[in-house]
Amino acid sequence: MITQAPRGTNDWFGDKMRIRTQIEATARDLCEKYNIQEVITPVFEHTILFQRGVGETTDVVQKEMYTFIDKGGRSVTLKPEGTAGAIRAYAENKLYAEPQPVKMFYVTPAFRYEKPESGRLRQHHQFGVEFVGSGDPMAEVEIMTLVSTLIRKLGLKDAKLHINSIGCPACKKVYNDALIAYLKKHEDRLCTTCKERMMKNPLRVIDCKEPSCKEVVKDAPRTIDYLCEECDTHFKELQRLLTELEIPYEIDTGIVRGLDYYTKTVFEFVNSEGFTLCGGGRYDNLVYEIDGKEEQPSVGFGMGIERILYFLEKEGIAPPPKKQVDLYVGIFGNAAKAKAYKLVNTLRMEGYIVETDYMNRSVKAQMKYANKLNAAHTIIIGENELETNRGRIKNMETGEQTEIALDELAAYLGGNRKDQEDR
Repeated sequence: MITQAPRGTNDWFGDKMRIRTQIEATARDLCEKYNIQEVITPVFEHTILFQRGVGETTDVVQKEMYTFIDKGGRSVTLKPEGTAGAIRAYAENKLYAEPQPVKMFYVTPAFRYEKPESGRLRQHHQFGVEFVGSGDPMAEVEIMTLVSTLIRKLGLKDAKLHINSIGCPACKKVYNDALIAYLKKHEDRLCTTCKERMMKNPLRVIDCKEPSCKEVVKDAPRTIDYLCEECDTHFKELQRLLTELEIPYEIDTGIVRGLDYYTKTVFEFVNSEGFTLCGGGRYDNLVYEIDGKEEQPSVGFGMGIERILYFLEKEGIAPPPKKQVDLYVGIFGNAAKAKAYKLVNTLRMEGYIVETDYMNRSVKAQMKYANKLNAAHTIIIGENELETNRGRIKNMETGEQTEIALDELAAYLGGNRKDQEDR
């Protein structure tokens, strides 16, 4: 063995691969119903995109990014999240000239250098949606509805919507002044990192996980008490809409999110143990920060696929069953190989899962292999079967054998599949 997979990364196969595929397929199907179009952006971007978009004082930029100098002397970074790249694509490709809003989704790898833990990896995968061009709270409602529907479709029951508002730059400044004044009184109880954060980006202190900082923050001023009239009206309208639509929610003033681009609404879906399944919010200034031309109100979210997998396992939700092999075609004699394989491929093109021999096994060994594959049916094809266009298909569950014309195999398998579905 030359090496092992890098720490904080996963290989994907078997049950985990099937359930990941199911999560992505469910998300894609839901996005299609919501008329959200897929966007794929590069795995790496110029570092300045994340410095300006995500925020230079955030933990993501300061501690967690995979940044390197390429052979042309340019600083590039493996994307730590999906929003900045999607908004860069929106601006660079002049999607603001399209009818607004523009709704985009992505399924992307993301890279963060942090301590690997449950549901959090150095290379993980995000499903995210960006809704660009609408400042109306209905945009938040759309995003929140999509997430809650996805969570329900995946079978997760333990998740509740938590919302907060952190205001716009104007009321953020008033709040930051009040927060700094409060934190200075308790500076001796803050961790070393938060003592630095306090002056550079005090909102980050609210998000600190250190017990001493959490104790200090417990009685700190809250953003919703410092909202300007516009932000207060926006937040109240969001609550009204959620109530009318009977979407359960809880106001959680501890939610500030870890990225600087958020304004007004921030939200998370949280389980009963306090773990976040996914989060997002509004970022009305990000398009301008990236493009420098005009503001475009926007809202979005990111959902870690590995984290969802973790919670599916925790709640005991089994992966989807592996699809059964409809037919194993055994090959008897070298002369029958090509024509038998042609039959295999024809049945595959008809939509059936068909396997055959690639190891030059004896017929007896092939039947043992078909058993291990849990094939629903088997048939052995030799020169005689090809000459007469007939063979004996065996139902592996009942042991029943039926003589059949080879060109009627597809119809037989289809009928059997329908019988299984009707039971």
